[in-house]
Amino acid sequence: MKTSKATVLQVYRVYIKVNMGANNLRLYFIDAIRAWAILMMLQGHFVDGLLDNAFRDNSNMVYAVWKYFRGVTAPVFFTVSGFIFTYLLIKGKEIGINNPRVKKGIKRGLQLLAIGYLLRLNFFGLLKGQIYGSFYLVDVLHCIGLSILGIIGIYLLTISRNKYLFPGVLMVTTLVLFVLEPNYKQYAHHYLPQMVANYLTKANGSVFTIIPWFGYASIGAFMSVLFNRFKDFKYLYPAAIVSFTMVGIGLMFYSSGFFLKLYNWTGMLVFSKVYFNNYLFIRLGDVSLVFAVFMLFRKFMGNGSILKIGQSTLSIYVIHYIILYGSFTGLGLYYFLNHSLSPTIVIPGALAFMIATTLLALQYERNKVYIKLQLSSVVRAVQQKGEAWLNQEGQPLLKAFLLKSKLTLMRLFRMVKN
Repeated sequence: MKTSKATVLQVYRVYIKVNMGANNLRLYFIDAIRAWAILMMLQGHFVDGLLDNAFRDNSNMVYAVWKYFRGVTAPVFFTVSGFIFTYLLIKGKEIGINNPRVKKGIKRGLQLLAIGYLLRLNFFGLLKGQIYGSFYLVDVLHCIGLSILGIIGIYLLTISRNKYLFPGVLMVTTLVLFVLEPNYKQYAHHYLPQMVANYLTKANGSVFTIIPWFGYASIGAFMSVLFNRFKDFKYLYPAAIVSFTMVGIGLMFYSSGFFLKLYNWTGMLVFSKVYFNNYLFIRLGDVSLVFAVFMLFRKFMGNGSILKIGQSTLSIYVIHYIILYGSFTGLGLYYFLNHSLSPTIVIPGALAFMIATTLLALQYERNKVYIKLQLSSVVRAVQQKGEAWLNQEGQPLLKAFLLKSKLTLMRLFRMVKN
């Protein structure tokens, strides 16, 4: 029985309306932050990958400002990911393993890990029987997927014991990871398999590592617990805006001096190391100010296009990775134009890249059900044809192949024995 595209899309639109009606409590400013972060990531990756090295001048005010704000994108993205997942995790009545969000979260975390590795796969290498070393490197999707699994683990261990334990462990996790970062970042973990070590060290070329980046996801989870606890408070947003602004300014301008005072008071060397390279807490201050700004202008964040972009970040990320870095083939814009363009080309090119990637992702989201239905039909057709061929013509060839393999293995074992 064939299903028309129009029918499938109609069902999908009804599904979306029903779910949007059931999601009235959604924090739309979070989707707006996600939209901003993914767009900043698109232009950041495009400019950083294609801008000629001759124009990377830190003394240039425009480039220095762009570089600073580019560094804000990843901390915001990790924090928002931890926030929105945990907010959905704890808003229901069920707790612990009975919470349906636990199963969904595990599935989501594993899905992100799988997609992260899939995007680094090169089909041309597979045809040669090779898996290139870049396949094992860890990127943002790996870390976000693992962060979701980590938050679920903390949730299951703490949620039924004490209402303060879950947020407390999340906060302590962030503090420990950030404060101890100068100590553990120096280890290359050569005693571990490289695939595992890549989650802990950048020595082999990983873009992100689970530590310290899990710290941003866990602080985002902590923030979502506070929002959930005080969601009925009349002055939630005014209080949150003031609090996030004060915390942001404090972390940006006073956290370094605070760690210097801690070092002078305790004599612990780790505090002096944080003082000399205090990027994690300063970036957390940036994240706090971003949250404060978006909450302040939250009434203007209800635009449907902005919300759709914020809810389509995974599709946007996948499509941008394929176009820019050439997933599966290695033939992306980065391959052909790596560090070769001037600002006069890069700036409009980044804008065009953002628009094209976003439109493609939104088009995919709009037709996702139909596309998946068509793909499943193709897979079934190929499977049926393969089974028919195997039953009719393939069996003799398969038997010959198995016999040849058996003889080859027997000769090999004889050689080893001799």
